[in-house]
Amino acid sequence: MAHVRIANNRNVRLAKQRWGRLPPTALTTLRELSRECRLSVALGDLLYLDGCWYVTHAGLLRIAQRSRCSGIEVACIGKFTDPSAARCAFKATVFKSAQYRGFVGYGDADPSNVSPLVHGAEMRVAETRAVNRALRKAYGIGICSVEELGSSPESRPSPPQAKKLSLQRTNGNYGGPKVRDRLCQLIRQHQLDANLVKAYAVDFCGTKTLLEASREQVENFVAHLVDWAEKDRNALLCQLNSYLGSEEGAAYGCQSLAAVNGNASGERVIEKYRGSTLSSTTALCGHRDALPTLKLEAFFEQQFNLLTQRPALLFRDVCQS
Repeated sequence: MAHVRIANNRNVRLAKQRWGRLPPTALTTLRELSRECRLSVALGDLLYLDGCWYVTHAGLLRIAQRSRCSGIEVACIGKFTDPSAARCAFKATVFKSAQYRGFVGYGDADPSNVSPLVHGAEMRVAETRAVNRALRKAYGIGICSVEELGSSPESRPSPPQAKKLSLQRTNGNYGGPKVRDRLCQLIRQHQLDANLVKAYAVDFCGTKTLLEASREQVENFVAHLVDWAEKDRNALLCQLNSYLGSEEGAAYGCQSLAAVNGNASGERVIEKYRGSTLSSTTALCGHRDALPTLKLEAFFEQQFNLLTQRPALLFRDVCQS
């Protein structure tokens, strides 16, 4: 019993250090969890959020290991899974021993019920939730697991804070997506050209290649791209299209004009700028849906003049290499 008392006192001391002054009921619950389930605050088995104790996935796995769990079976439920909507559902069965039929738990996840930090990882969240529920049933854990929550109560920030939080550095154990994953998700979400984004990133970071950029530079670029894409996607498209090469830009610009207006006025504008080395004025493509036909040529003239002054075009040779 001495080691149990020592573990209880250690948990109480660490809990006070981490979460400050706790109410007597919370300390009593912590002592019971420490004694009955042998959960450890130091190992991250428990979290105290919004006045309640939550067990973590790691804590449940340790309980299963100590109890010599026979096995865990997990299966995706296709009926409730929709990859296009990032919606996943899983069924988990925990076998305490070969003699037991198993304890079943279900878990689901979609962008509406997971933290913004783990958007894009809904399948893993759903699997973890299913396993957690099955383990809690199998070993009589009455408190909810933190992974089953829709979002983390201890960090439920306002939208601007959430955006900053999602761009902080995270490691694989904490649950945040990597910088590369966030960038790929952003490209898919806003339907951006990956090659143009890469060229813009090189220019933004001030390096010859993206591999030479530091992690902090890339994170700043992703934050900048997220902010711009949400505020004005059309302006971002203008910037990205300025990184097209001369020949490619000319062809793309002509195609964009043809999509806007196939009449004689449009053909005159195409002919006028077809031979220009700065035909990457395909900034027009981002605004073509809102262009009045009669103002087509004037708008294209304006965009051409703006792009001739863009310093980004000076890095075109770097982007093409």
